[in-house]
Amino acid sequence: MAARAMSLTSILGNEADTLIAAAYLHDIGYAPDLTDTGFHPLDGARYLRDVVKADDTLCRLVAHHSCAVNEALNRNLFDALTSEFDEERPELVEALTYCDMSTGPDGTHLDVTERLAEIHSRYGPEHLVSRSITASTPCILAAVKAVEAALSDVRQASSG
Repeated sequence: MAARAMSLTSILGNEADTLIAAAYLHDIGYAPDLTDTGFHPLDGARYLRDVVKADDTLCRLVAHHSCAVNEALNRNLFDALTSEFDEERPELVEALTYCDMSTGPDGTHLDVTERLAEIHSRYGPEHLVSRSITASTPCILAAVKAVEAALSDVRQASSG
């Protein structure tokens, strides 16, 4: 996923380093020693904020990656997520969502529809994660589309 983040340097400029760090750390909340709520974006962001003393932007990106608010709603953690971590600039959140939703668990590049299907197949249709991803699909697709459009604009500008 970090390689995907590095590919966005042309559209993010000096913010690319923060995105790359978020790409590396976005799933840190899955680490068993960090699990508190069982909701990895919140657990990871809290760890980065409270223990690592990481940059606020990085913490907000981890907390809100891949339209996490929908899963927070399904876990009754929306208030905790949104009161502890403000939303980050849409362009950065979209960029991290793009990286996450175009990279498979093994690091291979996937089309967003393949990635969504992979998540559904891994969890099954009734799982909370699958239900949350279904609710997040319009947000995810919009983020991927926005980043792909920005990349296309940069390519056109540099070839023109």
